[in-house]
Amino acid sequence: MPPNARQATTNEFMLTSVLKSVASLILAGGHAAASGSLLVEFVRDRPIALRVRSIQRCRRRRVSRARRRWSTSPPGDFGDADMNNLMSRLLLGGFWMGASMIAWSASVVAAGLAGAGHFSAPTDSRAFMTQAQRRAADHKGNLALILIENGEVADRHFQSRGRAVDEHTLFQLASLSKWTTAWGVMALVEDGKIDLDAPVETYLSRWQLPPGAYDSKGVTVRRLLSHMAGLTDGLSYCGFLPGVAVQPIEQSLTHAADACPGVDGRAQVGAAPGERWRYSGAGYTLLQLLIEEAAQEPFAAYMQRRVLLPLGMARSTYRSDEAAADLAEFFDADGRLTAHRRYTAVAAASLYSSAGDVARFLQAHGPGPGGEPPGRGVLSPQSLAAMRRVEARMLGSPFWGLGTRIYVGEGESGQVIGHDGGNAPAVNTTARIDLGSGDGIVVLATGSLEIASRLASEWTIPRRQGVNGLAILGEASRLAGWIGSGVLLIAVIGSWATWRAATRQRDKI
Repeated sequence: MPPNARQATTNEFMLTSVLKSVASLILAGGHAAASGSLLVEFVRDRPIALRVRSIQRCRRRRVSRARRRWSTSPPGDFGDADMNNLMSRLLLGGFWMGASMIAWSASVVAAGLAGAGHFSAPTDSRAFMTQAQRRAADHKGNLALILIENGEVADRHFQSRGRAVDEHTLFQLASLSKWTTAWGVMALVEDGKIDLDAPVETYLSRWQLPPGAYDSKGVTVRRLLSHMAGLTDGLSYCGFLPGVAVQPIEQSLTHAADACPGVDGRAQVGAAPGERWRYSGAGYTLLQLLIEEAAQEPFAAYMQRRVLLPLGMARSTYRSDEAAADLAEFFDADGRLTAHRRYTAVAAASLYSSAGDVARFLQAHGPGPGGEPPGRGVLSPQSLAAMRRVEARMLGSPFWGLGTRIYVGEGESGQVIGHDGGNAPAVNTTARIDLGSGDGIVVLATGSLEIASRLASEWTIPRRQGVNGLAILGEASRLAGWIGSGVLLIAVIGSWATWRAATRQRDKI
């Protein structure tokens, strides 16, 4: 998932940008109020001649009258009462500027929490699909959208810029791949081959975490699944272009050659394991190696045998050569055809799957039409419950489980879980399931880094119960833009109005 200012659903930068914006507004309000007193002190200490020149610059139309008044008035006439009146005007202007900035900021954030800026998303699949098609009308690439209602596929929509796509067309799933990888890890747990709370190094012989300030024994399988292991790679993988050799997995863990710009790219324990949530692509590459060592077979082969085929995801594969014939074309954000990128870190970034297969994956989280249990025999209902249990919180809200993002709620009733993904230059995918109703959404797209996540967020909005502290993360950059524009406008108008009031007061002296 390449670095992206809008994405959040899971990116700390978005949260930081919103919090910094709000903090800056509070400071701006204080500075605006303080500027009044500074201006008063500046005016009080200036000699009469400089005051005249200041009036000439600021009030050219009234300079003659102002000069006559100031030149004939002794300095003592600018008395305490006049100064107090001027100070009151300046401080009042500064106060209203600060209050307006804070009120504007609060209004924008509240609108974001309430879903303003989205269409009013209905829970009925047919009505939602109609509005979603309007939103996607100008999309510059390929798109596959499937809606699930009460556990059954209710509606489908496909559109393409080049070759036609349908529910069988394969897309590169980007970080959505991590969710199915987590199923593979949990299957090893059920098979008794690994322990969730054992250090991952217990099972590794081909590569080990480098020594550092923190004990690598705290890097457990559970913490890798939930991004709580203290790895500081920051990895978003950008992949290898055609003609460039794909790195061996051991070299990629040491230092990923396809790390996106601005990230460290090394799998290392740079923070205390279990301390806080840090998104880590390398953590899932480490799980890829774990699966190979514990299962004693190639990662792609294990996932095909143990997870994909038993779930009915017959078209899905982690191998790029198997996907090539049925793969959707790749487009950049401007609608230009672009190259297919390959990955060492396939567990983190490169499952190839169709919208139909991903819909079957979502359906496997609930009972089947013939009475099949959740998990379809690949995982037990107990393992599925463990995966959606909260392992990480943010802003007090449930945030991450074992391999899955928690979008809404705790406990099965009304809980919405899933995962989003984004690969360079413009792949965006998402799958989300409401465990209470059995409703779900699948969106796979090329040609955009946001359309799938945006549509899924709009689908999620009516399912929120109360105010979720993370609800604005996916819209952080947009909200920050609105906040910044409003603050700038308030600052310009407020400064002009305050200065005008102050100069009028001085002209009366």
